[in-house]
Amino acid sequence: MLNLPALGAGAATPQQAMGTRAGDVTSDSAIIWTRLTRHAARNSDGVLIPGRANDKGHSGNKAAAPTVAVEQLEGACPGAPGRVRVRYGTSADLSDATTSDWAEVSAEHDFIHQFKLTGLKPGTTYHYASETTGPAGVPVHAPHCGKFETAPAADAPGNFRFCVMTCQGYPDRGHPDGHSIYPAMLSLAPAFTSLTGDLVYYDNDLPSATSPELARYHWERMFSLPRLVAFNSNVSTVWLKDDHDVLVNDSWPGQMAGTFTFAEGQKIFRQQAPMQDGPSYRTFLWGRDLQIWLTEGRDFRSPNNMPDGPGKTIWGQEQKEWFKRTVKASKATWKVLISPTPLVGPDRASGKNDNHSNAGFAHEGDELRAWLQANVPEQFFVICGDRHWQYHSVHPQTGLHEFSVGAASDEHAGGSPGETPAYHKFHRVKGGFLSVQLEARDARSSIVFEHRDVNGNVVYRFSKEAVI
Repeated sequence: MLNLPALGAGAATPQQAMGTRAGDVTSDSAIIWTRLTRHAARNSDGVLIPGRANDKGHSGNKAAAPTVAVEQLEGACPGAPGRVRVRYGTSADLSDATTSDWAEVSAEHDFIHQFKLTGLKPGTTYHYASETTGPAGVPVHAPHCGKFETAPAADAPGNFRFCVMTCQGYPDRGHPDGHSIYPAMLSLAPAFTSLTGDLVYYDNDLPSATSPELARYHWERMFSLPRLVAFNSNVSTVWLKDDHDVLVNDSWPGQMAGTFTFAEGQKIFRQQAPMQDGPSYRTFLWGRDLQIWLTEGRDFRSPNNMPDGPGKTIWGQEQKEWFKRTVKASKATWKVLISPTPLVGPDRASGKNDNHSNAGFAHEGDELRAWLQANVPEQFFVICGDRHWQYHSVHPQTGLHEFSVGAASDEHAGGSPGETPAYHKFHRVKGGFLSVQLEARDARSSIVFEHRDVNGNVVYRFSKEAVI
């Protein structure tokens, strides 16, 4: 067992074993996520629970709970009470820093505090230091430092890259320090990255999350990996959830896994994700040429086993109305929906019934695809998570383009129905991520979608150009 030091013992060290996160960044605002931990590092020498859960029916988490305290498990990062603040500015040495007030953190919110920064300058790199102390200001710890880039002004031409990833299993990460996609994405210096659901697997990766404590442990273990800490401290992120990081496979509101409820899973995700207040569906403008929409696929859905028809929904009426209204109002050159689940597919022929490319939600899927064809036929694209293979599909009836990101590692890839010529322009059953490049030249703007392997090598490229 790792002999972890007491809080504040010895030389001052950052007591933030999970690092920091900048999220939902706009041209003038950002959210900085912090968590004060009892120790400077994750419990790397703790009790390892290998393997994956074997609940193939996904009717509830049936795997035995650990026989030791959660903090004794490999990767655990127990929290600690104390205070936290952030100093932030445009100079790397923070000589021009603005300093927030101190915030008290406690077990009530898992020792997490999210700082809402406002009044920022567009198109600017900001540096920050997250500073922590023990209760009443003693002891003082070393800061954890990070940076992020604000969105360009609304009229600024788009010249930047962003990345999208999804589906990262802990046993399948491929490297002890974390998935190889993280250093690969970091080397591309993306303006932001979308973390598109299934960021932890409560039901597949042991120990199964049968309580809020075990659910939080999944986040501690995954997001204290060195590669993830380095990435999330240096690139802003937008977060989406899917089934495995709210409860269990193909889940919907009202369900339980053991004694762990769907509502508890919703609450924990909002604690972990640096997100703005309000609905989890949201839209961001990134300069003149890009607007992205992030949709919520779990909070409002009908039961998957409900008969399909006009009353069955994944998005819910309010979200659909918001989506249609904001898409129609958008003046952005390129419009991109980032969805936790597919709208086009095709998906597996059997065993799946929880997304818009399945028969179980065909009515709403047809509605959305037809609306997009009628209202934004040329410069609208879908990027989806959830599927463990990479593809570029074009819907045969509506012409809607969809890019599946693919699993975060080769070890986690699989499950494809095989290449389907009527849909697929590209199909690959391997891990990786998607990078999207915007380039503005004179009166033209181009968008380039690149499927990349886990090491960042381009395996497929699609581009389109528009006159502004």
